[in-house]
Amino acid sequence: MPSERLFSAFERWPDALFYAPVFFYWLWLSLRHRSLTLPTIANLPPALSGYLGESKSAALDLLGPQGRARVAPYAVFAASQAEDPAEDRARAARAVARAGISYPLVAKPDIGQNGAGVRIVPDEAALLRYLAAFPRGGRVIVQKYIEEEGEAGVFYVRYPHEERGRIVSLTLKFFPRVRGAGGRTLRELIEADPRARRIKHLYFKRHGARLDRAVPEGEEVRLISVGNHCKGAVFKNGAAEITPQMETAFDAIAREIPGFHFGRFDVRFASLEALKRGEGFRILEVNGADSEMTHIWDARATLAGAWRDQFYQFRTAFEIGSENRARGARAVGPGAFLAAWWRNRALIAAYTWEE
Repeated sequence: MPSERLFSAFERWPDALFYAPVFFYWLWLSLRHRSLTLPTIANLPPALSGYLGESKSAALDLLGPQGRARVAPYAVFAASQAEDPAEDRARAARAVARAGISYPLVAKPDIGQNGAGVRIVPDEAALLRYLAAFPRGGRVIVQKYIEEEGEAGVFYVRYPHEERGRIVSLTLKFFPRVRGAGGRTLRELIEADPRARRIKHLYFKRHGARLDRAVPEGEEVRLISVGNHCKGAVFKNGAAEITPQMETAFDAIAREIPGFHFGRFDVRFASLEALKRGEGFRILEVNGADSEMTHIWDARATLAGAWRDQFYQFRTAFEIGSENRARGARAVGPGAFLAAWWRNRALIAAYTWEE
């Protein structure tokens, strides 16, 4: 029996290569719908319009009663304009108290993508070190760290004319670990792991200070705690686990957000069976029109299947945007779109530290 794939054939391709057909498909959809930027009105709230550097906290603020009951508590604050540790400490302390959370907690940029700048901080000293590297005046989210092992990306779609939405993609995320054995160092354990050694540069950056320390016999070290495939998490296609009860739960949450039709809920859960019943999950983020159906990064995925699903995703965003345009919504112009996209990319590039 052949061994299970460690990576898909295209998982480590440069973005420019993998997304090239998607880019040309976008241009074709733009000609068909007479707008380059129609997906920006697939969702009507600006915080979920996508591509333009929207606020993660503003998206969470849109949740209605059912969503708020499930969201991981959070608060947002701005780092001091000058590098002022005392001011940063005071602002962080007020935000942590406002959220009603304790350490460890998650700190992340209020604007970001692909896990950039996300860190689990164990104490106040670690949070202050995080803020010292943060762009001055940038907005930071502090959020309760949900310790449950399960994490998923739940992609939801509802056309404006439809009464009920559906889950079109479910990605189950896993966090690789190594186990101490034979007095070997963390570096040696990573080098010995068939998958981890292929992307060891990601884990070496993250664990630099402890790489050459021996890991006690039997102790497990989690190599990544952020559920992002670019950072080294493992993604599995969970389509077979989608149930009517799960769809009902997420549809109820999504429909409480006015004008929300297209996007991904990132959640943590303790039990897959509970998630399938539409129970026992916590919302970490709500991502809008620039979301991706991340099941395509399953090692078992084919290139043709990944491109097919990407085409479906963008075709759906254009179609929903077209419906909303017919109802009076107006997409942002191409010039403003490109300027905002460029500013967003530059800001994300400033998050240079690793988890």
